[in-house]
Amino acid sequence: MVQRSKSSKAWLNEHVNDPYVQRAQKDGYRARAAYKLLEINEKDKLIKSGTVLADLGSAPGSWSQVAAKLVGAQGKVFALDILPMEAIANVSFIQGDFRENEVLQEFERLLNGRALDLVICDMAPNMAGNAVMDQTRSYYLCELALDFAAAHLKTGGNFLVKVFQGSGYQEFLSQMRQHFGSVVTRKPDASRNRSSELYLLGKNKRT
Repeated sequence: MVQRSKSSKAWLNEHVNDPYVQRAQKDGYRARAAYKLLEINEKDKLIKSGTVLADLGSAPGSWSQVAAKLVGAQGKVFALDILPMEAIANVSFIQGDFRENEVLQEFERLLNGRALDLVICDMAPNMAGNAVMDQTRSYYLCELALDFAAAHLKTGGNFLVKVFQGSGYQEFLSQMRQHFGSVVTRKPDASRNRSSELYLLGKNKRT
């Protein structure tokens, strides 16, 4: 029998007893992250009937599930992840590495010239355990997502992205402020307290 480390046992115990994990199972969401988006959307009203949005780093699909319900038949969700994702009604999904130009071009073809109301990004790299390297890789993904949002959002559109506090945070915040009328931070209750994750919300994309 494989012996679990104390840390993995602690994580498993926390996960099983996590009220958001239990709620996700009851409500039919694929991950507890659904409640992060639901809480932010309750406050900021980003997604409504008719919204057209891109979900970057979408697997396993809980944010796409939330978004697809909220946009309704008049809206549309385009999703992308390096991992597979089971189909969701009213979500067009491409599996591929967002860092590769070919994948990005395929995703842009899927958009077919449509300007987006919103880009949401819950991406994070596979953590290697080296804090400096993990932080650098994380902000590289954030910068790619910001470039995508700057290119494909309508004027006045919004961009929600997960970031980690630490090295690179202030620099990325400055980059976002160049593209949006305002940038605010969000730390939903569903984010674990010990996590350094935050969400940056860029509102009102500049022309």
